[in-house]
Amino acid sequence: MNPRTQQLALQGPAGSLQALVDRPDLAAGQTSVGVAVIAHPHPLFGGTMDNKVVQTLARAFVQAGWMAVRFNFRGVGASEGAYDEGRGELQDLLAVIDHFSPAATQQGALALAGFSFGAFVTSQAVQSLHAVRSIDRLVLVGTAAGRFEVAPLPQELHAKTLVLHGEEDDTVPLAAALDWARPQNLPVMVLPAVGHFFHGQLPLLRDLVVRHVAVPLA
Repeated sequence: MNPRTQQLALQGPAGSLQALVDRPDLAAGQTSVGVAVIAHPHPLFGGTMDNKVVQTLARAFVQAGWMAVRFNFRGVGASEGAYDEGRGELQDLLAVIDHFSPAATQQGALALAGFSFGAFVTSQAVQSLHAVRSIDRLVLVGTAAGRFEVAPLPQELHAKTLVLHGEEDDTVPLAAALDWARPQNLPVMVLPAVGHFFHGQLPLLRDLVVRHVAVPLA
């Protein structure tokens, strides 16, 4: 964990939610772009905000000037509540987004990211939020298509979206991600010879995300 990482307890729909916040180093000349909220993989299979892919996403956003927010879904770590098959987890994610980027003000840019189960929950959040507020960047990694009801993404968000999937993902087969993306004509960036957890390829994952989220906002 970065020495500057801030530990927080937020009020969620089912009780307290454990969160970590990393900020760009403004003293070193970095500019502040906005807030990025990152969702972790499946709570029942060891998924937490400390997952290596989630940490890598946070580092990428901070490197590109975003404040990165990670949190534990209900029932994970010190977060209160119990696993709710994605329904309650969506409410957790929406509560965290509203805490750091209130819909009433919408000050600053908003980015959303998720890994595996977290990408599924993030897709549902996009569907819920798109009609009422701007989402400036979206990153979905190892999207758990086929396992969960991953929501289609609005056409106008496609240019702001990066979908990454490992060619040799044995948790969520690449074919399932393509079956989800194909009807939407949504591009998927495939990383050759890479598995679900990006072992040995986390620096590449970070660099690809930085390249996507560091592009000047329209």
